[in-house]
Amino acid sequence: MNPPHTLRLGALSIRYQPRAAMVCGLLAGLGLLLGILLLGTGTLALGPAEVLASLLGNGQDPTAQRIVLRIRLPRVLTASLVGAALGMAGAIFQSISRNALGSPDIIGFTTGAASGAIVQIMLFDAGPLATSLAAVASGLCTALLVFLLAMKGRSSGGYRLVLVGLGVGASLSGLNNILLVTGDLDQAMFAQLWLAGSLNTRTWSHVVPAALCLLLVIPIALYHGRRLDLLEMGDAAASQLGVAVERTRLLMMLVAVGLTAVATAAAGPIAFIALAGPQLARRLTGAANVPLLAGALMGAVLLLAADLLSQRLPVAANLPIGLMTGLLGGFYLLWLLTRSRRV
Repeated sequence: MNPPHTLRLGALSIRYQPRAAMVCGLLAGLGLLLGILLLGTGTLALGPAEVLASLLGNGQDPTAQRIVLRIRLPRVLTASLVGAALGMAGAIFQSISRNALGSPDIIGFTTGAASGAIVQIMLFDAGPLATSLAAVASGLCTALLVFLLAMKGRSSGGYRLVLVGLGVGASLSGLNNILLVTGDLDQAMFAQLWLAGSLNTRTWSHVVPAALCLLLVIPIALYHGRRLDLLEMGDAAASQLGVAVERTRLLMMLVAVGLTAVATAAAGPIAFIALAGPQLARRLTGAANVPLLAGALMGAVLLLAADLLSQRLPVAANLPIGLMTGLLGGFYLLWLLTRSRRV
């Protein structure tokens, strides 16, 4: 592992690892490339030069410029924001639970966010805004419930958090199915489409709230990242180093759930990204610390790549992004379980 370097800017000093910084730069560049390819993908195919001209307002075809700026760009930005939120949330959950399977879609937090949205759709026939707010509120309530049930003595981390999350997630999944079976058929179909996870028909009304929420939440996560690194040494060691263990764990779990809920509200339940993003980022960076920034960038790259794959399949089936990531995630989970001795 490469030793960290220190960058001094007057009274401010920033510690970084060269390999991790290089990986983050490469992931950002790859995400930009995938975004340009996605902006040119669709019924009206555009080359990279045409896409860049449309983004700069110099496009020769007004129709192509409108399609890029009003339809495709919001979709690409939503995918980037949702992927980044899930990647960082997965890194936090896996660190807190000290388990490779500790991602929000595995331990029930995504299901909890979906429960609030389904209740709004099935019982109150709510619109997109109310559905999104319900998803955020339900996700936070689910996190608090899991945290309280996982408390044993003064500790709530490790496998107990994962197991309690699995139990709560299974219960909420059953509740969701009951609502879908007993509710109105039209509303049930709309709820099923929402549960599939989709980036279709994303507009600037989806981009702006997600961007604002991430601008508020991500700095909190990065600021407490060092304490999260110390928690991975164990509760006793972290406590001796001055970390308020349970307070930090609860705060970071709320941050991660907030990121998950924002992502779920913007695009519906998206599987696999929070599970694989942080693990792939940690392997690439080779760093011992929690890959918050690298995990966020990897999550954005994975979701953009999955969206590009779903749109360019050789068959005439434009799969919802949630189904595509779920399919890929199933293969990744099987690979992880066969390769890992301890998960």
